[in-house]
Amino acid sequence: MPAPALTAIADELAREVDRLEFGPPVAQVYNPLIYARGAHHAYLHTAGAATGRVLLLGMNPGPWGMTQTGVPFGEVAHVRDWLGIAGGVEPPAEQHPKRPILGFGSGRSEVSGRRVWGWAKRRFGTPAAFFGRFLIWNYCPLAFLGESGANLTPDRLPAREKAPLLVACDRALRRAVEALEPRVVVGIGVFAEGRARRALDGLGVPIGRMLHPSPASPAANRGWEEQAERDLRGLGVEL
Repeated sequence: MPAPALTAIADELAREVDRLEFGPPVAQVYNPLIYARGAHHAYLHTAGAATGRVLLLGMNPGPWGMTQTGVPFGEVAHVRDWLGIAGGVEPPAEQHPKRPILGFGSGRSEVSGRRVWGWAKRRFGTPAAFFGRFLIWNYCPLAFLGESGANLTPDRLPAREKAPLLVACDRALRRAVEALEPRVVVGIGVFAEGRARRALDGLGVPIGRMLHPSPASPAANRGWEEQAERDLRGLGVEL
């Protein structure tokens, strides 16, 4: 299965969710699959399209991670210096004044992304070694911000706005899994695991969960790497 199949899935998802409309409490929506399309494609090509890997499923972009770089959990320094992706972001015309899109010029470091990609680097050494075993995919490609600039996760959206979003994201995830044929899908957090179970019903792929690396999680702040690896081993993933 060629890598372009994944980029086609991402591009179709980007167009579909870009047509959706969101009201209060959402004040700004960012779609990095559109304005950071080049960077996201570079990521997918770097990751490759081998089958039989472990698919790690995130929720949606964080304001200082994928929202800036177009890469899931895309903390700027690791995306630039370890993954070797440093361009392909053209900031959108409409931006939240408190959460500007600075791309690889952003000086902020997203904790979740630093934990995820820092673990990948320390455990596997090279991107090729990591992507030989794993691929990270975000369930929802949109970032939602409130008036204050606060990050709003998809589960907090009103039901009438959330429903069509989930339909589009479920469909894209199912297509990606059908193409990638992963040995197991691991939701990074409860939300991602739940959506995977719904979207992938009937495919027969094993589904599990690992601890989310968010600094808002007290458990994650007590040694996320050790707990994440324990979760993976519990799902039969040898490290």
